[in-house]
Amino acid sequence: MASPMSRKCVTKLNFILTRSPSPSDFKRILSCRKFNTMCIFSGIQPTGVPHIGNYLGAIQQWSHLQGHGNEVIYSIVDLHSIALPQDPKELRESILRMAAVLIACGIDPDRSILFQQSAVKEHTQLAWVLGCRTTLAKLNSFTQWKAKVGSDKKKACVGLFTYPVLQSADILLYKSTHVPVGDDQKQHLEMAQEVARIFNNNYGEFFPIPKAIYGDVPKVKSLRDPSIKMSKSDSQALSRIELLDSHDEIRTKFKKAVTDFTSEVTFEPDSRPGVSNMLIIHSAVSGKTIPDICNEAKGLETAEYKFVVADAVNEFVKPIRDKVTLLLNEKQYLRDILQDGAEKAREIAERNYDDVKQLVGFI
Repeated sequence: MASPMSRKCVTKLNFILTRSPSPSDFKRILSCRKFNTMCIFSGIQPTGVPHIGNYLGAIQQWSHLQGHGNEVIYSIVDLHSIALPQDPKELRESILRMAAVLIACGIDPDRSILFQQSAVKEHTQLAWVLGCRTTLAKLNSFTQWKAKVGSDKKKACVGLFTYPVLQSADILLYKSTHVPVGDDQKQHLEMAQEVARIFNNNYGEFFPIPKAIYGDVPKVKSLRDPSIKMSKSDSQALSRIELLDSHDEIRTKFKKAVTDFTSEVTFEPDSRPGVSNMLIIHSAVSGKTIPDICNEAKGLETAEYKFVVADAVNEFVKPIRDKVTLLLNEKQYLRDILQDGAEKAREIAERNYDDVKQLVGFI
């Protein structure tokens, strides 16, 4: 994010806003904002409970990135979640639960901005501006749109179709320079980059072109189908280890995890994806290398090794689960954190969107 405007820039901008803008005025607005600072932004939907793959692939990275930017902004993107039908009561609970999970996983409201997306109206306002420069052909190309809609596009809602535009607005609203992403979000970041270039070409260099921050953690796969990634939206609860799963639930899920008919524990992702997936999880939660784990597991049947992994995951998850339980008993505390974060986010969003309005001719 660009650093706050100097007093001189503020005075100059106030003068500009009192009369009709000219091309030279736009240059003066842009000169007040230099892209010499770093802003990190990312968001997560509140629906569903984050699983071990979400933690290792994203949330853990979010925690580590705190302190590495002038602004580090994390949003619970509830606007995105209603692209699919949601029960209002359950959604309200999900938002607070997600806030509790993020805090329990290391997101520190004193070192980053944590807020609820819908509390900052500029997200949707900027989405409209950006959507007016986005083609139908571009949105039709999104793999997520095709996967969720299938062949019956007539029943799909507009929100699901324009989802990528809102996601671009989420990122660009804060003039974000870096976005932590997984491979499945690469297309969405490329969209934000393209939208920023289009806007800049039309109105002058205003938005930084956000860069991706990729994690180095191997992808965690489904326990029921190791050919696909672990997912919050998978209809099979046995496919994932949720961060709030009980001790017994975790053991049951590993017990029923799909492996193969070879008893030895070896790391062969192509030929033995199920066992290899468990080794990846075990390594990530224990800090041990995969070769060391394989050596320790010599003489164990795969069925026995499943419980070794389960115990390691239980040990890893328990502090998070316990802290979430405590936080959910203090819901007003969670609401206060989200409200405080929204106020901080709103301050940045209002300032940036005021400049957008000036640039496009609204004021």
